[in-house]
Amino acid sequence: MKLEGKRVAILGLGIEGVALLEFLKNRVGSLAVHDRDSAEKIVDKAEGELKDLVSNIIVDDGIDKVFGDGYLDDLEKYDIVFRSPAIYFRDPALMLAKSQGVAISSQMKLFFDLCPCPIIGVTGTKGKGTTSSLIFSILENNAKFLISNVKSNPKSQIPNPKTYLAGNIGKPAINLIPQLQKCDVVILELSNFQLADLDKSPHIAVMTNLGVDHLDYHKDEAEYRAAKNNILMWQGKEDYAVLNHSSTFGPGTLKKIRGNIKYFARDNKFVDCVVIDENGMSKVVLDPQNRQIEICEISDLKLVGKHNLENIAAATLVADILNIPIEITREAVKRFVGLPHRLELVREIGGIKFINDSFATNPDPTMAAINSFDENKILILGGSSKGADFSKLAEAIAGTNVKTVVLIGAEGSKIRESLEIASYSGEIIVGHETLEKIVQQALREARRGDVIIFSPACASFDMFKNYKDRGEKFKEAVLKSRQNND
Repeated sequence: MKLEGKRVAILGLGIEGVALLEFLKNRVGSLAVHDRDSAEKIVDKAEGELKDLVSNIIVDDGIDKVFGDGYLDDLEKYDIVFRSPAIYFRDPALMLAKSQGVAISSQMKLFFDLCPCPIIGVTGTKGKGTTSSLIFSILENNAKFLISNVKSNPKSQIPNPKTYLAGNIGKPAINLIPQLQKCDVVILELSNFQLADLDKSPHIAVMTNLGVDHLDYHKDEAEYRAAKNNILMWQGKEDYAVLNHSSTFGPGTLKKIRGNIKYFARDNKFVDCVVIDENGMSKVVLDPQNRQIEICEISDLKLVGKHNLENIAAATLVADILNIPIEITREAVKRFVGLPHRLELVREIGGIKFINDSFATNPDPTMAAINSFDENKILILGGSSKGADFSKLAEAIAGTNVKTVVLIGAEGSKIRESLEIASYSGEIIVGHETLEKIVQQALREARRGDVIIFSPACASFDMFKNYKDRGEKFKEAVLKSRQNND
C-alpha cells in the first residue's frame, strides 16, 4: 500500500490507533483521527503512557480531529481509512466510503503488508493468548534454530535472528516495523476483529479451537467463524496450518486451505500431536504414530488447567515445524506459568484456593475452568451481555461438583434461568455490588479443600473497565479478605 502523499484517517484512538498514528507521522500527506468519544473521555479512559500520547495528539494542530456522534461522517474525503478493531468491518459508513474509492484498511493489514519476516499467527475462541505466549517462550533466545522451514530464510542468510510477540496480546504490531529484519520471526495473537478483513495469512497459522463468541459484533455465527477462518484462507503451499482436529470449521473450509495441515487433538492418536488421558494422568505426545515423543505430563507443569494441554500441543507443533530441538520445547513448556487473569492462582486462604479467570468473557473458557479442578468449587459468574447462550455452561455446572454459584452483573438473571432449566441442584446466590463483598460471600460458602473460581463467562463493561480491571479488583478483594481472616 502506497502511503506517501495520501490523505489518511484513523478511526479510534485506542492502543492500536495511537500506535498507528505515531507510525504514519511523516509517512503520509495528511493525518486525521476520528473517535466516537469526546476528547475529554478519550483522555480519561487512557492509562499510563497512552494517556500522555493521547493528550499530545489532541492538542496537535497538525492532526485533524473529529470527535463525537458524527465521527463516521464524510469518510469519502480521504484516500485511506484505517479502522480500529472495535469498528465493525462492514459498517455502512465504511462501505459507502469504499464504494467511492476510499481504501479501507487496518493497523494489522498494514503490518502484514510491511512485515519483512515470517509471521506465526495464533487465533481461536479460547487459548490464543496462552498459546502465542508459549510459542514465544519456546522460540525466545532460540531463533538460531529457525532455519530451513522458515520461508525465504536459508541458513546462510541468518545473521542474528530475533523473536517478537505482538498483536491482540496488547502490543501493537506496527511498532515492530522499524526494527524487523528478514531473518526475524513475529508471533501475533490475532482476534476475530483483526482477522475479519485481513487479505494475507501468516506463514504458520494456529487455530487453538473454534467455538462461538462476539455475537454482539458479528451478525451471526457464520460471520464469526468466517472471520476466524480468514487466518487460513490466504496461505500458500509452503505455509502451515496448525489446527484442532476437534473443531468444526464450517462447510468446505478445510478444502480451501492450501497450507500444510498439522493436527492436534485430545485422545486421537492419528493426529500429529495428541493429548492422552490414561491411568489418571494426562500427557502431550508428539507424532504418536512414529516418533512417539513425550513432551510433558500434567504433573510437570506450572500452567494450571487440563485444557491447556491442547494449547501446549499446538505450540509443540509450531516448534517442531521450525526445527526447535525437543529438549528446548520440553524445558520451555515446563517452566511456562501462563498469563495473568487466566486460571491465575491468587492466594490460598485456610486451605481454600482463589482462582482469577477474569479473561473468561464467554462460556467456553468458564467450562474449561470448571473441568480444570477436581475439588469442590464455588463459581463466581456473570457480567454484561455479548449475546451468549448459557445453556451448555449451565449443563456443565449441573454435571460437576460446583456446589455454589454466585451471580453478578446484568446477565445474572439469564444465567439463573439457564441453571434452573439444567436442574442445577447446588446453591445459587445473588452477589453483592462490590467484589470485596462478593469474595466474602464466596468464602462463607467454602470449606477447606474447596476452590473459589472467578470465571465470569461474560464481558465486564457493566461493572468494570475491562477484564484486566475486573481481574485486578478481584485479586485486591482476595488479598483484603486474607488480611481480614489472618
